[in-house]
Amino acid sequence: MQNVWTVIGELARTFQARAEERGQSQEEQWTLQVLKIGEEFGEAAQAVLGVRGSNPRKGYSHDWADVQAEVADTVITGLVTLARMRPDDAEEYLVRQLALKAANFLPQTP
Repeated sequence: MQNVWTVIGELARTFQARAEERGQSQEEQWTLQVLKIGEEFGEAAQAVLGVRGSNPRKGYSHDWADVQAEVADTVITGLVTLARMRPDDAEEYLVRQLALKAANFLPQTP
């Protein structure tokens, strides 16, 4: 498989072109793309409820493999969103943001 960011970039460009064909402004594109992250998270949450049998209408409707697949969809959608919002430096921006999180949450080594 190609580099993750290569594929993410191709997906971002494809979705960008489709949105432009529909005449969507950049702000509208970004708004809808962020909402797509929420949709994917909702599917992951629904899968967890299915694993736990928490929905009385559906019972035990999912397994942890379903949850993992939905989490992966959420991550992919998040990366595509970042690539659409920052097409020139998404990978570098994510690296910087990850470093900030690591500095806040991981023990510092001398």
